[in-house]
Amino acid sequence: MSFYTSLSGLQAAQTELSTVSHNLANVSTDGFKKSRTNFADVIASSIATDPTKLVGSGVVVKANQQQFTEGNLKTTGGALDLTVTGDGFFTVKTAGLNPTTAYTRNGGFKVDPATHNIVDAQGSALLGYPVDAKGNATATGAAGLSALNLAETSGTPVATGKVALGVNLYAAASVPSATFSPTNAASYNSTTTSTIYDSSGKASTLTNYYVKTADNAWTVHSFAGDKELTVGGSTAGTPVTFGSDGKLTAPTAAIAYDAFMPGTGGVSQTLTVNLAGSTQASTAFAVNTRSVDGSSVGMLSGVSVDTQGIVSANYSNGDTVALGKVALANFADPTGLRQMGNSYWSASGVSGQATLGAANENGFGSMLSGTLEGSNVDITEELVNLIAAQRNFQANAKALDTASQISQTIIQIQG
Repeated sequence: MSFYTSLSGLQAAQTELSTVSHNLANVSTDGFKKSRTNFADVIASSIATDPTKLVGSGVVVKANQQQFTEGNLKTTGGALDLTVTGDGFFTVKTAGLNPTTAYTRNGGFKVDPATHNIVDAQGSALLGYPVDAKGNATATGAAGLSALNLAETSGTPVATGKVALGVNLYAAASVPSATFSPTNAASYNSTTTSTIYDSSGKASTLTNYYVKTADNAWTVHSFAGDKELTVGGSTAGTPVTFGSDGKLTAPTAAIAYDAFMPGTGGVSQTLTVNLAGSTQASTAFAVNTRSVDGSSVGMLSGVSVDTQGIVSANYSNGDTVALGKVALANFADPTGLRQMGNSYWSASGVSGQATLGAANENGFGSMLSGTLEGSNVDITEELVNLIAAQRNFQANAKALDTASQISQTIIQIQG
């Protein structure tokens, strides 16, 4: 019987050695949680057995219990490197032919260039809840979960139709002797540039050239890109005059240019330029006022995640859009979660089903952006455990060897 007692001790020690080795192997694995091997003694008895004469029959592994203490935090600066400080797991949908819901503490995420979903290193999509303009979740529970997606663009394009441009023209400027040409700087006195948009939101440049023709008299030529805009089919330019007080006397209304096809594409558009507010003075040329309508489509330029888990995208047109709230999961008994590898866990009958929520809600921790949670393995502690497990293995091996020698001695006596 002592053979099996010692054998159970060897097997138990081997299991502990394997557990410690697994912990040490994952000392640098983000989101990894160490395990501890728990043992229980084996006693074979009946109601007729004298309890003072019981002899144990060895040991069994009761559980390899996961330890969900928080790992060390590492600052990375990445907006999508996330950490849950406190209770909770990120919820992801695994990639592949048979996607499943998994849970992880490894918050190293990035944007998938093909789908624009927020994914982890394995391509699993981070799940969350849609939000309204104020960042309030508009869905709850497992049915409300969806992949957090960063839209590539934001806003609706609007073609520019009106430009208001008040300038100050230098009264003492000389009249150019050369015939006007946008390629000859000697043929005009001053110029302004403004950004305008076509119907698809693509930007181009509106350039106005100001040519002095006489005292208090000027001509303005307008170009959209490299195409000169016309009035009534004429490219002669629009006369601009001032009174002796330097105030604008003509044109009295906005200049209405003929429809034109933008060089950037889109459809034909019309444009008006209002010079109201323009002056002529003895001071240098300057732009007094400028306003341009129309808008472009904003391109994704950045992303941020706040402590509530709200994911916001920044766009080149100045829009900041809340796209969703990161979903967190918690369990009645996290130590009962089933390990799947890749720092993933799945729910089991022991852990219970996931309770879903978000950061800073009851039962869930807060969220940090720009940090990652490392492994909670303490190398020094594990090395001590490794030595202890090795000694246990050696002691049980010695007990087994001793039992073998005793048996051999008995056989020799009987022989």
